[in-house]
Amino acid sequence: MGDDHREQALAWLADDPDPRTRAELRALLDAGDEAGLADRFSGRLEFGTAGLRGALGAGPNRMNRVTVMRAAAGLAAWLGPGRTVVIGYDARHGSARFARDTAEVLTGAGCVALTLPRPLPTPVLAHTVRALAADAGVMVTASHNPPGDNGYKVYVGGAGPHAGSQIVPPADSEISARIDEVGAVRALPRGDGGRVLGEEAVERYLDAVTALPLGPDRGIDLTYTALHGVGTATLLAAFERAGFPAPRVVREQAEPDPDFPTVAFPNPEEPGAMDLALAAGERDGSDLVVANDPDADRLAVAVPGHGLLTGDEIGGLLAEHVLTHTRGPDRIVATTIVSAGLLRKIAAAHRVRYAETLTGFKWLVRAGDATARPVFAYEEALGYCLGGDGGRPVADKDGISAALAVAALAAGAKRRGRTLVDLLDDQARRYGLHLTRQVSLRAAGMEGMGERMRRLRAEPPDDIDGLPVESVEDFARGRGGLPATDALRYRLGGEVAARVTLRPSGTEPKLKAYLEVALPAPDDVARARAEGRDRLAGIGEAVSRLLDG
Repeated sequence: MGDDHREQALAWLADDPDPRTRAELRALLDAGDEAGLADRFSGRLEFGTAGLRGALGAGPNRMNRVTVMRAAAGLAAWLGPGRTVVIGYDARHGSARFARDTAEVLTGAGCVALTLPRPLPTPVLAHTVRALAADAGVMVTASHNPPGDNGYKVYVGGAGPHAGSQIVPPADSEISARIDEVGAVRALPRGDGGRVLGEEAVERYLDAVTALPLGPDRGIDLTYTALHGVGTATLLAAFERAGFPAPRVVREQAEPDPDFPTVAFPNPEEPGAMDLALAAGERDGSDLVVANDPDADRLAVAVPGHGLLTGDEIGGLLAEHVLTHTRGPDRIVATTIVSAGLLRKIAAAHRVRYAETLTGFKWLVRAGDATARPVFAYEEALGYCLGGDGGRPVADKDGISAALAVAALAAGAKRRGRTLVDLLDDQARRYGLHLTRQVSLRAAGMEGMGERMRRLRAEPPDDIDGLPVESVEDFARGRGGLPATDALRYRLGGEVAARVTLRPSGTEPKLKAYLEVALPAPDDVARARAEGRDRLAGIGEAVSRLLDG
């Protein structure tokens, strides 16, 4: 096997146009590092509905110029010549080079390439694909992955309701098959790279998101961090255009930096990632602290003195805000099978349609039928998609427009002497208290995840933390018109209503469990919240033992 890896590495060296990855590979060969070679050549990054994502480095199991050029050639073959592709990129290591390689390979294959003018948020790319009625889009980003990673997402185009959304099957497998047909990248024809778009692309996006029905209130003092990503300039421009006071910016994290020096992990959900912003918000007396992830398609929200809100809490607040400022019986709101059950109740109270989809915005933006008008969708992992009476400007999650809506919502509450926490309490009194959290367990590779899921299907527990398991829903068989997926849901009974939804991570060997406790509408919300959190903690400990068993 070692000789095979050496032969593969030597063949890669002959094809790789990047001197940095060639030097990396030459050093491994000279050192006789069989483990390093095996790690890079025993497998490859698989192209799926999330595109490509992985660690930077040499070899087919890494993100590099060869991997990217092969992906671009496969995409070009799938599209056919003459098609227009918009290319965006973030500020991570390699992103600008990968975008240029993509543009040159696409134009060499007879496609039209239009590249965004600079590192920009992912929602700007998604909107531009839609606004220009392009045939496809590519975004070079690893979102909130570690600094050593990068990624490659593909968006569908056209003029339909799903234009500017991420691909879904069978497009992923079709593109993957075309990638498999690509030979040596040095033999690929390289074009001139097409055209670099001007700032009009950003202006169109800003016009679209600031035209959303935000409501009249603007009086809010807000602290913002981009977590070293690309969100700062676009968010500040959006706030100014919408008439909000300029947010206070966490300067240490405001400018793009691919090394993410002030955070251990550039994900606002991770412990410690928001510490600088929270401290700044407390120090400055801000009403609200918000954060985008590095490509600005997600939004985290904190209330000073209270802490971070969950994605489900923000989702419930934004849903009512959007439904208050839109009209029509054809409206639809959507969330995923792992999110809280609150949105269904909100939809019923506002007499609008509700849909539940698989995880991922590629599914959420496709919720409903041709008669539905999507006005709001969210997933618990801090992703939100807003629309209005004129439609939705972005068919994907968007942390910039979500920040505008949260600021408007908080400004309205402030005018009435209230906070977002008070609004959460109002919802608890109206719909019942829904508390959620997530626990996860690393598995020994993808095979380990599969084995655990098979065991949990074959031998479901009788109870979890003393609450009887009343039913088991197996999404692998499909459910309610949803595509089949590897997920289970245990519904628990007893003195409280609870549910546990289990699924493997799509990007790493990890099993995830999404927990929810739903309590009847309480008189004393604070007491009910404390009791519910205790129960949620007990369920979390029991689920951790179950996953580890």
